[in-house]
Amino acid sequence: MVASDSFAEFLREQLASLGRLTMRRMFGKTGVFCDGVMLGMVTDNVLYFRVDEGNRAIFKEAEAFPPLNYQSQGRMIDLSFWRVPERLFDEPDELVEWARAALAAARRVAAKNRRPARRRGDFDPAHAADRVTPQ
Repeated sequence: MVASDSFAEFLREQLASLGRLTMRRMFGKTGVFCDGVMLGMVTDNVLYFRVDEGNRAIFKEAEAFPPLNYQSQGRMIDLSFWRVPERLFDEPDELVEWARAALAAARRVAAKNRRPARRRGDFDPAHAADRVTPQ
């Protein structure tokens, strides 16, 4: 389930210091974006933040909960989003600290996934099979 309107508004208020926060429904969940980068996801009004090797130590407490996951072809797939402990909703400064760490991870992932634009006519071996050779 997606985030309720009231939970989405709560998050916008709590995390306003990060930048422009937006929410987008996707895959039956709600993506939490800051300046266009997805730092979290919400399902059933439960917040999950992006985790990678760079912020895993900060999120140690979150290891007690299972990561966000989904089922595909009969098996569970864990995502790199960990559940935010509920106590952080009563600790706004710490919630923002966790959110900053999640945003940094999201930016690292976005930078890693960004590919340089190809110019027309450039050869890219990864897309060689896409080329049709006239016969």
